[in-house]
Amino acid sequence: MASKKQKKQSVNRRSFIKQGVVASSLFIVPRHVLGGVGFIAPSDQLNLAGIGVGGKGQSDIRNASVMGRERVSALCDVQPSGTHGVTKSIERFPNAKFYDNFSTLLDKEKDIDAVTISTPDHTHGVIAAAAMERGKHVYVQKPLTHNIREARLLTELARQQKVVTQMGNQGASNPEQLEIQKWIQQDLIGAIDKVYVWTNRPVWPQGGAMPMPEPASKPADLNWNQWLGPAPETPYVPNMHPFNWRGWWDYGTGALGDMGCHLIDIPFKALQLKYPTDVECSVGSTYTKMWNADYHPEGCPPSSAVSIHFDPTPNNPVRMNMIWNDGGIRPFHPDLIPADVDLGGNGVIMIGTKGIITCEAYGDNPKLYRQGEPVLEGAVISENSEPENGHQRKWIDACKAGFNSAEHLALTSSFDYSGPLTETVLMGNIAIRSYMLKTENPNGGTTFEGRKKLLWNGDAMQITNFEAANQFVGRAYRAGWEF
Repeated sequence: MASKKQKKQSVNRRSFIKQGVVASSLFIVPRHVLGGVGFIAPSDQLNLAGIGVGGKGQSDIRNASVMGRERVSALCDVQPSGTHGVTKSIERFPNAKFYDNFSTLLDKEKDIDAVTISTPDHTHGVIAAAAMERGKHVYVQKPLTHNIREARLLTELARQQKVVTQMGNQGASNPEQLEIQKWIQQDLIGAIDKVYVWTNRPVWPQGGAMPMPEPASKPADLNWNQWLGPAPETPYVPNMHPFNWRGWWDYGTGALGDMGCHLIDIPFKALQLKYPTDVECSVGSTYTKMWNADYHPEGCPPSSAVSIHFDPTPNNPVRMNMIWNDGGIRPFHPDLIPADVDLGGNGVIMIGTKGIITCEAYGDNPKLYRQGEPVLEGAVISENSEPENGHQRKWIDACKAGFNSAEHLALTSSFDYSGPLTETVLMGNIAIRSYMLKTENPNGGTTFEGRKKLLWNGDAMQITNFEAANQFVGRAYRAGWEF
């Protein structure tokens, strides 16, 4: 259960946002002041903490340490014996103190400068807010948050606290994305009115009924209460931790949340998109009985298609429709792309009046197609041996340089950018969850009132033509975990 201090902070969080409280920036004494070339003074190292250090969290804290250049002082995970990478993190940083409660870590480790957060989606917001309220710089795995309201709050909180932030969509630091942005700026494919984005996710169980609790099978050292965080209290459910939580709305954000920040990032940045104007979806069904589709609104569907519109931007003079497909459903070949080209399991197609740009996940292998011209491939970029193109290291360097420094402003996924990106990604989930809302009629029939185009007021964070959808802009929080 959250600590009393955590409860108090949670209750005051909304007023904090409104008041615009400002915390001091972090200042690091340059190494040349204290030593010669190659000398790393203690004051030139950041004290880091990793919260969630298994799975992707293992590489996040490892890469943030920059091969031991920075000091990893504390680790936190809900299961110290976790074989998904937790034990390896503990072995890699033997001097780091270990906690199974993030609030306890933040309360006791006063000297922590920056925190990596690589936990399940539903806990990103509450942990990141707690760290930033204490003046810590934060690196948060994608998607930034579990819902749109949390993304907006974290974006504002980062500015108010003057902390350096980065979301963990590592493809944002891929230099091949710069080639796509250059092509757009050079107007090589003209005005873009349609973008296709797709993924082969989910690759975890999704679309069926929620597994039943089995409290007797809970591992002895798993802090299940901490793992649940703000989600409803429930006994231990097998196989939810550490990976399969992704397909359940209480914890995950489905295929969109898993891959959207990697894929939608590419057109979002290149076209300078912000808030969409509307969203509409269709979802796949599963039939285990004749004529009646299975109905499991507690979980994400087996597949979905989402349409999102954006108004013109400085980088794109026309209204644009972005179409998302998951569950392995891919777009069809546009005429300019040869019939025998494999579009792949994850990718992006941007269709303009003069041509087409394609790429794979993370912006890899960009190509430009124009009628009667050879295919233009992205420039060969020298091999970068730095893990994930330095995505975590660049954040660390920006933390040292300080808020609003050149290094900070050069980050490719600070919350000023990744907050609106995450909001766009999660718009699709509002449509999907609204699509599954049903009302039983007096005559025994069923009405699905949310199966329509939902109109969005981005500034107000509100669906304007279907009030029931607004429940999914935020979430209900378990007592003591309000955010």
